[in-house]
Amino acid sequence: MNITFCCTDTASEPWLLGLRAALPHADVSLWTPGATPADYAVVWAPPQQFFDEQAQLQAVFNIGAGVDALLKLKLPPQARIVRLDDAGMSVQMAEYVCHAVIRHFREFDAYEADTRQGKWSFRKPRERADFPVGIMGLGVLGARVARSLVQFEFPVNGWSRSPSFLDGVKCFSGADGFNDFLAASRVLVCLLPLTPDTRDIMNRDSLSRLQPCAYVINVARGAHLVDEDLLALLESGHLAGATLDVFRTEPLPAGHPFWTHPMITVTPHTSARTLRSESIAQIAGKMAALQRGEPVAGVVDRGQGY
Repeated sequence: MNITFCCTDTASEPWLLGLRAALPHADVSLWTPGATPADYAVVWAPPQQFFDEQAQLQAVFNIGAGVDALLKLKLPPQARIVRLDDAGMSVQMAEYVCHAVIRHFREFDAYEADTRQGKWSFRKPRERADFPVGIMGLGVLGARVARSLVQFEFPVNGWSRSPSFLDGVKCFSGADGFNDFLAASRVLVCLLPLTPDTRDIMNRDSLSRLQPCAYVINVARGAHLVDEDLLALLESGHLAGATLDVFRTEPLPAGHPFWTHPMITVTPHTSARTLRSESIAQIAGKMAALQRGEPVAGVVDRGQGY
């Protein structure tokens, strides 16, 4: 079994050493132009040249959660794209989203502003029943986030393309359920894959359907959100704020209004990072299963985009 590694902006040696240890009978190498053809590839943001030269690949393992960038390239038709199921990302995502929700609900940002001014303040406690949280996307990450929020006793809604069921979560699905889902939610969390159908899904129309003084959390892809529409709804008062971890252009350009907006919290695409050791173990297990002719989880449907 020949494995090639092609991950942009990623230190290759720890990955190569880990894959060799996990698959001692495999030939694992770093891709360079003109390299020997491989059976499997481990990639992140590879160039088109990589796939032009590696036309015989059986499967491509993406080390990040999203595969939208891969789907823009021309891959060998027989090569399956395989996502990481979790690899330690779901607990990180649950931590991040719960922190953002609780920070807003408990008004910790306002308390922080007061303490910076030496002000000892009091705010009337809020009721969780008044802050239903809507999760867009109920895959591995979305389901973990939803279950975590249920533990904090928030009302939790979920929306997905096809029907889902999660204990303690009111689930909506499809185009018919989308507007009802929005109307039932005061906090909106985006965990959708980026596809042509979900691009710009958080726009003036959809965000206006949220309950008054709604809060937006985007941890999926920057292209899900129409920046100008978010800013306009913050200005109008319909939205109370936002926590944004992903952006249309990354790094977020200097001078972008998100940097300094008093109602927006910005983090540098750090909500859930790939954990190398867990990812290597998962990738190695799936490669071994494919070699045995067994099915594996996480194979991307190119038509659906996830």
